[in-house]
Amino acid sequence: MPFKSLIKEFQDLKDGLGSISRRSFDIKFPIYHHRSRSMSSVLDETQARIAKNVDVSDQSCWANMPPELLRDVLQRVEASESTWPSRKHFVACACVCRNWRNIAKELARPPEHSKKLTFPISVKQPGPRDTTIQCFIKRDSSNSTYHLYLGLTTTLVESGKFLLAARKVRRATSADYIISLNPDDMSRGSNTYVGKLRSNFLGTKFTVYDSQPPHSGAVASFNKAGRRVGSKQVSPRLPAGSYNVAHVAYELNVLGTRGPRRMHCIMHSIPASAIEPGVLPPPLTTDAEGLLKNVMSKDGPLILKNKAPRWHEQLQCWCLNFRGRVTVASVKNFQLVAATAEPAQPSSQSDYDKVLLQFGKVGKDMFTMDYRYPLSAFQAFAICLSSFDTKLACE
Repeated sequence: MPFKSLIKEFQDLKDGLGSISRRSFDIKFPIYHHRSRSMSSVLDETQARIAKNVDVSDQSCWANMPPELLRDVLQRVEASESTWPSRKHFVACACVCRNWRNIAKELARPPEHSKKLTFPISVKQPGPRDTTIQCFIKRDSSNSTYHLYLGLTTTLVESGKFLLAARKVRRATSADYIISLNPDDMSRGSNTYVGKLRSNFLGTKFTVYDSQPPHSGAVASFNKAGRRVGSKQVSPRLPAGSYNVAHVAYELNVLGTRGPRRMHCIMHSIPASAIEPGVLPPPLTTDAEGLLKNVMSKDGPLILKNKAPRWHEQLQCWCLNFRGRVTVASVKNFQLVAATAEPAQPSSQSDYDKVLLQFGKVGKDMFTMDYRYPLSAFQAFAICLSSFDTKLACE
């Protein structure tokens, strides 16, 4: 590709941006050299403070490219580097300077339309409508950590594009799954913290908390355990906190009969009308003023339920059609569909039976996770984490 050499030059030039910017600062303040020695010392300190607050990359020659030419170059790179790992070249272009970053953010469409996960904000945006985004989860039982990866091929492989990580923290009466963008720093005080999943004592009810408000009017939970400082995660302009975005509940197995788990999810941040054709969910904005203009639909939250499996007489087990994405039988396997009323038109029945999230086992510590609109990767990952918890009262 002809642009790869250009991108490589951009990456090699990152080390030289500082020297270029320092020369621009020398030109910017020529009048200071004509002042007295005592005055120049004061001005030098002032100049240093100004330089400290200015992004040095914005002073480089690359930041002054004509906008039309820059947009055309980034459009070509974005169109050609459509999949990972080659898509990292487009992300590298967004790291050159502020001008490049703003145009790259405009060109990178959300997953709903592009079917691509590009920037960290993508894990909070809904997936595509007409297909699923295929991911897989690696479990490390030794330290109770879980890593979510984007599948790079149709077949499950050991490598993928890292998306999210979670760590289980056991408490006296509950357990928390801390979800982060950084697999090496999964603390609630980290800048990469994106949310958490909290369970009750029996492991039958779970609450999903988002670090950012999903819509206007969202109320943060400021309990003692939810206090945290300094957040710059996915949307740095929004106030950080713990916002209740979903509930996951597993039905108790009072009679002790053997069978699959039964679960349902209440998505407080997604209206029930989101699954109807042509209806858009409340957008995830990065502007606090624009966020206040978003009004949550009044038709109630979206409710999901697990698709009932069928009993296979020959195999003597419960079965679901995972379309080859699940290979190991497990009580953790499930498919979620919208728990809506029966549609008035029988022809649209397939739309209401559409699987929005499926999760299943393929190895000892390997699981697949496929999700679609209106769920995001973060929401789907949190729901799947609830399936890992031991549920003696449900089995």
